[in-house]
Amino acid sequence: MTNFIILVYLAGVLIIGILAGRGIKNLSQFAVAGKAYGSMVIFATLSASFIGGGFSMGNAEKVFLFGIVNIVALWGFSLKEILVAGYIAPRMDRYRDAISVGDIMEVHYGKTAKVFSGLFGFILCAGILGAQIGAIGYITNVFLGFERFWGILLGCSIVIAYATAGGMKAVVWTDIVQFIILAVGLPMTLFMGIQSAGGVEHIISTVPQGHLSISLEPAAVIALFSLFLAFVVGETLVPPYLQRLLIGRNASQVVRGTLYSGLFSIPFFAVTGLIGMVALVLNPELNPNLAMPYVVQQALPPLLQGIVIAAVIAIIMSSADSFLNAAAICFSNDMVKPFRRTPMSRESEVKMARCVTLLVGVMAVVFALSIESVLDILIYAYNFWAPIILVPLVMAIMQRRVSSTKFLGGAGAGIAALLIWNYVLNGPWEIHGIVVGFFANLLVFILLDREKKAAA
Repeated sequence: MTNFIILVYLAGVLIIGILAGRGIKNLSQFAVAGKAYGSMVIFATLSASFIGGGFSMGNAEKVFLFGIVNIVALWGFSLKEILVAGYIAPRMDRYRDAISVGDIMEVHYGKTAKVFSGLFGFILCAGILGAQIGAIGYITNVFLGFERFWGILLGCSIVIAYATAGGMKAVVWTDIVQFIILAVGLPMTLFMGIQSAGGVEHIISTVPQGHLSISLEPAAVIALFSLFLAFVVGETLVPPYLQRLLIGRNASQVVRGTLYSGLFSIPFFAVTGLIGMVALVLNPELNPNLAMPYVVQQALPPLLQGIVIAAVIAIIMSSADSFLNAAAICFSNDMVKPFRRTPMSRESEVKMARCVTLLVGVMAVVFALSIESVLDILIYAYNFWAPIILVPLVMAIMQRRVSSTKFLGGAGAGIAALLIWNYVLNGPWEIHGIVVGFFANLLVFILLDREKKAAA
């Protein structure tokens, strides 16, 4: 029964995605689906996009190992979404013709910045996509009994098929279905898991005491604050999320959808993390990567298992399809298009985007086979965004004084600070190089601005 429900779900997602994506005629439709969506659709697709394997299975894994401190760290992402809703989303109406990060960067910094944004956005998206596909491999291995390789191949094939055929339109409609399933399935898993583990009081008395508290030792506070900031800046305005800011009918719809998503993530991260705590009580010797699947297997009857396993797969597929689509747009629109002397026809642009989607999906399969921790790979992938692109992008959208000199100077400082901090100094005090690189970029950007004002 369980396997039947899962296979029906996978087939249903594939059919919905292919049907929803019919009629794609140009790259804009492939990338931002006609910019016709309201706040609730933006809320659903944005939430489904960021709640991938890292923020669900990865969160459960880290709470299993370290306790509720990881939930608090992830709330940095929630704060980021709320800040984006307040300060960035209201300004999106100025970019009605944009379909990517690179398009926005080109307006303010020129073609070189567009290409750099596309390159680092592509690397980021490909890395995170690999993490999601790897998580699908774990899930299908545990629940369907497939070898990890074949599980990865199955999950990736479905995502590639509808993302290649239908672009953003297919991604949005499959995200809506997946969001509904995960928003119901995972809270139900936590509730029934708590009952299976003996209730709240038994869990509190059983888990290691340090799992339920946050250390106030200076080193621990610094490490937590660093990780919190890494989640604040790590995925801010990365290509898939910025695309969600560009698909709305107007800025007010985008603001509401983004705010709802940020608020929703606060209790949702608590739910996925606490599932890891339940797994720790049920089986302390468990492989932490399998904390969430284990609770589903132990706590739910077969019929509900099928539904919730579909929800877990939905979480991962909804993030994978978004990063796959965004990677294709970064490559096609931001890296290839600027170098063409003669414009491509609309049909040729769509064909190229589809070919890139297919190629990136195949690369993700290879990358996914080497992944150990899904959440760790997300942190690594952030290195290619926050220290390089985030500061100049936010400054441009906020209408601060910008120039190509500031872009290149800040990006160079961010990369240098990240590399020195991580690989020369070996990350002292457990502060993430992402945070150091981000602030180095910001500092140089500001200093160059003051120097220019002084020269004037």
